[in-house]
Amino acid sequence: MVDLPDQGRNNLPPLRLHVPEPRFRPGDTADFSNVDIDAVGRLPRPDVHVAPADIHGHAYGLVRVLDLDGQAHGGWNPNLSRERLHAMLRYMMLVRAFDDRMFRAQRQGKTSFYMKSTGEEAVSIAATMALGRDDMCFPSYRQQGILIARDYPLIDMMNQIYSNRADPLKGRQLPIMYSAKDHGFFSISGNLATQYPQAVGWAMASASKGDNRISAVWCGEGSTAEGDFHSALTFAAVYNAPVIFNVVNNQWAISSFSGFAGGERTTFAARAIGYGVAGLRVDGNDALAVYAATQWAADRARTNGGPTLIEHFTYRAEGHSTSDDPSGYRAREEYAAWPLGDPVERLHTHLKLQGDWDDAARDALRGELDRLVKDTQKAAERNGILGHGMHQPFNSMFEDVFENMPGHLAEQRDQMIAEQRRKFGPEWEPN
Repeated sequence: MVDLPDQGRNNLPPLRLHVPEPRFRPGDTADFSNVDIDAVGRLPRPDVHVAPADIHGHAYGLVRVLDLDGQAHGGWNPNLSRERLHAMLRYMMLVRAFDDRMFRAQRQGKTSFYMKSTGEEAVSIAATMALGRDDMCFPSYRQQGILIARDYPLIDMMNQIYSNRADPLKGRQLPIMYSAKDHGFFSISGNLATQYPQAVGWAMASASKGDNRISAVWCGEGSTAEGDFHSALTFAAVYNAPVIFNVVNNQWAISSFSGFAGGERTTFAARAIGYGVAGLRVDGNDALAVYAATQWAADRARTNGGPTLIEHFTYRAEGHSTSDDPSGYRAREEYAAWPLGDPVERLHTHLKLQGDWDDAARDALRGELDRLVKDTQKAAERNGILGHGMHQPFNSMFEDVFENMPGHLAEQRDQMIAEQRRKFGPEWEPN
């Protein structure tokens, strides 16, 4: 055995680890002056078939269209019609109204759980509006805006949240974990990042069949540390899958700030570079920038240009969920200090500059949407809420697992029915 030289090592400092620490904690004053915000128009809009290596700067800068005064500038401006802009604002305000009422419903004990998307409405609404209606979306748990932008019935969303007798998922999913194949919305999983390889697989299948539909998938910045995320990017890069990877960098993964997922070292869009994938970093509170970036990535994917990773640089305005109290781990006024503002207000300000919109029109629309959501909630609650007992037949837990129920499940179902009749009498029926 040969001894390794150790000369000089006695003079070295001891090794130590770095433990990421957020800049602000409860009681601190939030100050985001360290956040670099590119000027609108600094990053050019490249050809959709540009080589990924030629746009490395787009993974470190910030694609923007709206300045903070509401003006649209630069080559990324999608030049949407006023009708399209009004529809976008309506959907974003509807998501916010829906979130507010469902949050209150949870606090009133009508459901067990809810997750708001306040501050992130553009990430789902604008992106969805830039996709085809038949493109398949693989969401995480904060993209209810996808369903709303595709006009999925609000009452079906509420029935699912209440797990009542009209729940299209028959009470088998946690609240807010929707599934709507007919609206291009893949089933939400609470296991983070599992949807990433699924989205790649769906996109590869679409290409294998010679179809022209693409897939889009969302996850938070914390989920980029999961193995599924990296497996998905490997497959997408190798097979040039027509998929859009959306990373919603809202700064917090529950109570862990983005540094624990690598956010201190570089941007999340830069993860595309190591895979040879196109990467864009976008102002996630700028609905027009989100739309433009998604449209660019969709055009690229649909014309065999391959996958794109988009980091949406945004901020989670409220708690991770109704089970979370953010005042325990971050400064109270962080969202108010966020330098990229509020996505709904920024789009509202832009529309005001168009000359056919004002605060009174915004307030009237807010009242209209509040009434719509309130009336829909009343209709949904007539189908049942948490605490009203079971809303689905007891034996339905055995159904819809297989196309044809196998013998061992039928045997378990019959045993369950027999046990219930033993307890409650021979007249008991499984409904």
